[in-house]
Amino acid sequence: MTGAATDSGTGFRKVGERLIHEGFVIKVAEGSYVDPEGRLMQRDIVHHPGAVAVVPVDGSEVVLVRQYRAAVEAEVLEIPAGKRDVDGETPETTAVREMEEEIGYTCGSLRSMATFYNSAGFSDELTHLFLATDLREVAHRPDGVEEEWMTVERVPTRAVAAMVARSEISDAKTLIGLLLAGQRLGW
Repeated sequence: MTGAATDSGTGFRKVGERLIHEGFVIKVAEGSYVDPEGRLMQRDIVHHPGAVAVVPVDGSEVVLVRQYRAAVEAEVLEIPAGKRDVDGETPETTAVREMEEEIGYTCGSLRSMATFYNSAGFSDELTHLFLATDLREVAHRPDGVEEEWMTVERVPTRAVAAMVARSEISDAKTLIGLLLAGQRLGW
């Protein structure tokens, strides 16, 4: 076990961690914790470098991607997103890079909308969510096999709510992003 004891301020303390698996994107560990009464407990923890997600809005359309996701063995309609895997890169820079790679656009305006944990019950993945407007075409730079095969889809903002209701859009970061963008932009 590694890791010094840390106190969360809630009475729970982390007392150690053992690496179980180190993969391409994530690390899986078994964390050891002590509860407020001193009882030891183990939890599986997924460590992730963090991510960005961007809602690119072009006039009355939102620009989405449809890409294959191996974990669910299906193509999923999503906002552009990617992991924070470049040392020293700010979330804003990562967001612009991901838009260029995935949809072939950059933006004149990039505004932060939220920061959230994707699934705090087992993962430390933190996503920075942005709204991008004033889109301009740039060279499309796919990065990775899924991005080579993904398609870019322009969806009218007036159609978003119905697509969500029909479960045509079911990705969590996309749902959060579209909800917040719609509130900010009035659609």
